[in-house]
Amino acid sequence: MMEERYNLAVDRIGDIKEERTVDVKFRDYFVKVAEFIHLIDGTKKKIEDHTFDGMQIEELAAWNKKLYSDILPEHYRESYANPDYAVAQLGEAYGSTLSALYAEIRAAIVYVYEKKTEYLDILFELFIEVYNQFEEEEMPEPHVLKEILYWYASDYCDVFVADRIHEQVDATQSFAADLILGSDLADLRYLYRFGEYISDSELTTAKYLLSLDETTIQKMADVYTEGYRIGFVNTGKDLSKKKTVNIRYVLGFERVVKKAIENFDKMGLKPVIYRSGVSMLTKRQHLKIGYYGAIANKQYEYDHRNDQALFLDKKFVERKLEVIATTYEHLKEEAGAFAGPACIEMFGEVPFVPEQKETALKLSEKQQELSVFFDGRQSRLTNTYIPGDERSFTIIAYPVPEIGEDYEEIFQEIIRINTLDAGLYEQVQQTLIDALDRGESVHICGENGNRTDLTVQLHTLSDPEKETIFENCVADVNIPVGEVFTSPVLEGTNGVLHVSKVYLNELQYKDLEITFSNGMVADYRCSNFERELENKEYIRDNVLYRHDTLALGEFAIGTNTTAYQAAKKYGIEDKMPILIAEKMGPHFAVGDTCYSWCEDIAVYNPNGKEIIARDNSVSIQRKEDLGKAYYHCHTDITIPYEELGKIEVNKKDGGHILLLEHGRFVLPGTEILNEPLKNIDK
Repeated sequence: MMEERYNLAVDRIGDIKEERTVDVKFRDYFVKVAEFIHLIDGTKKKIEDHTFDGMQIEELAAWNKKLYSDILPEHYRESYANPDYAVAQLGEAYGSTLSALYAEIRAAIVYVYEKKTEYLDILFELFIEVYNQFEEEEMPEPHVLKEILYWYASDYCDVFVADRIHEQVDATQSFAADLILGSDLADLRYLYRFGEYISDSELTTAKYLLSLDETTIQKMADVYTEGYRIGFVNTGKDLSKKKTVNIRYVLGFERVVKKAIENFDKMGLKPVIYRSGVSMLTKRQHLKIGYYGAIANKQYEYDHRNDQALFLDKKFVERKLEVIATTYEHLKEEAGAFAGPACIEMFGEVPFVPEQKETALKLSEKQQELSVFFDGRQSRLTNTYIPGDERSFTIIAYPVPEIGEDYEEIFQEIIRINTLDAGLYEQVQQTLIDALDRGESVHICGENGNRTDLTVQLHTLSDPEKETIFENCVADVNIPVGEVFTSPVLEGTNGVLHVSKVYLNELQYKDLEITFSNGMVADYRCSNFERELENKEYIRDNVLYRHDTLALGEFAIGTNTTAYQAAKKYGIEDKMPILIAEKMGPHFAVGDTCYSWCEDIAVYNPNGKEIIARDNSVSIQRKEDLGKAYYHCHTDITIPYEELGKIEVNKKDGGHILLLEHGRFVLPGTEILNEPLKNIDK
């Protein structure tokens, strides 16, 4: 039946090119989208008759580029996927909506590779329904198109959203895992079977990993999977109850992922490797959560981050939450056995500063409130079926070839950084913690143009012999080693946090400044755009995630001066991922604490002391109202050592303990951390 629906839809769409039944103004749009669908149909035929199996890698690359050609930067200016172009050609009343429709239909690329004929049927029939509206004697009212998309979203929520949850917890949904385990990874043609855009970066990464010996690959996989296992041990969580682990990574890393799958199998865990969302029904703004290939055009992704504005209302939110709850209930056994994500992140691309387009769809103020409400309710549902106090995670990062001509050398340096001696850091970091535990607050000041002047209030210890305020982070879930962190007391935490340049969640911020009042974000600014309003919106959308304010959920001091020295040596400070950058100076996270959903689990440092700073006055509200306790976001912002004037502990008796000054460690017992910095000083 699905094949019959598919053939009927494709035949009907095939006629569009020759028809003259719609206004000439819109004819080119419908012909271009119909041509794209014809390309998808051709792809489907080549998959089914195994034509791709016999193609050379150059032929596969050409076909892959053809699928993504329309949104590549060199063609995007005149693509209907570009809302600016769509509005210019089709008018303000229709352009943004039809651009969003085309972006949704472009998801057919991955559906055809996954052989999801039902999804193709749904998309193609949606396109025909919209086309039919333009065949009428009178032009359709703009609200009619939005209604069609609204009912598409509502009617098929129980397909797209339910399947998305299934992919996240059920190891039998194994498209990617089967490809990784069943392919000859020495034959790079396998990369084109994922359906993702494949650039030189993914090919070069895969080639480089093939050049590494088996011992190195095993070592990389071991660090990654062992960090995951230790994360359960250190938090007293029972890994033996779990059956699945979510592996997230960027294509090209399959050789390491394959070894990791073998390691996880020895722990009793099967992989769930789901693709980053491609539909407006399942993705979260422009963020990539899951596995993915090259991002063909980051501006395209950013332009369509809010396409759900077409249908987001209270009724739809209730419908989507109902589908999520029903699906989790149906899959409660699989959800309960889910251990959490294990992420391999990539870094080194040129920092992206998006263009803010007036033509791109935007959420209204009411829709922003609904979006925040939905995130909260969805997180609570997830935590009901996948309890936060029973799951864990790990994250590790490696460079991509775009990082520069020293790529291979940098890659080896990152392997070294990811496997530094945790024992040495544990000892030095404990010295820092001993000093911090004597304070009631910490004062952080910037220099060399950095305007940071912030006082962070600390928790009070009842029993200093058995309790501590800071966690001694020695590279379990959060690789590499190198930080001590705490959840600050919000009341009394005041001042300004400033960084000249930082890269957060794939977006660059220039001259970012956040003001805190009693631990809450009171004001913010940056200088990315000429208009102050655009800068405010940029931060509110992508750092505050549309919340009116966020708490300072974490304060940490990074100690990994080896990583900092490497970043300076290769000139890649602005390309380091936050995972490593947060270890290269003090950092501050806005949003939830590091102990989100796990506050009631006792956590201990290697010296046996319990870390008591797991809550703040926001998270503690979970005991009365979960809806007020969590923001469902956590964004780290680091001050690099060269912009750091001092970090000083303020003692209760009025005295002070100086930890760092002019970007260098001065507390006795921590001077060894300055060794990697000597070459920089010279």
